Amino acid sequence: MKASSPLPVDRFLATLTVVAREAGHLEWSRARLFAQRIDALWVRSLNNQPELAERLEAFVSRYGRLQDTIADKLLPRWLLALAERPGSQIEVLNRAERLGVVEDVAAWLEARQLRNRLVHEYMTDAQSFAEDLNLADSYSRILLQTYRRISEDAARRLHLSPEKLPGD
Repeated sequence: MKASSPLPVDRFLATLTVVAREAGHLEWSRARLFAQRIDALWVRSLNNQPELAERLEAFVSRYGRLQDTIADKLLPRWLLALAERPGSQIEVLNRAERLGVVEDVAAWLEARQLRNRLVHEYMTDAQSFAEDLNLADSYSRILLQTYRRISEDAARRLHLSPEKLPGD
């Protein structure tokens, strides 16, 4: 006998639970990393401060992971749970913007480009890397707000009780 596949709402809720955990980790890393001023001098000091470098790596990794999970999995599964057909990533983002869970698709795409710079252009220029890190602080807040909006929207549109949703 073939096992039935999970319903779209169940897949969405499972992914939302993963995103809730990732969001919590990103918030924690963001608070630790940006508790101090980040500038070019700070970036240059990373070679002599492995603990700070490790803190930076955790933030960059968690920033990228949350963005990937929201864009690649959560948003499409949210649309499927709403009985909509997700399309390409840009179509999904545009639909999410129209439905009010993504505030600004252009900012989301800029955050994606920033993620790529943080990963692939790692500290080639201390000043621009420091500027990118400070920009990532702002964009990480956008990611966290997007997660919260999706959760609130799902509760309302899918009539989900609070106990079905992951806690913050």
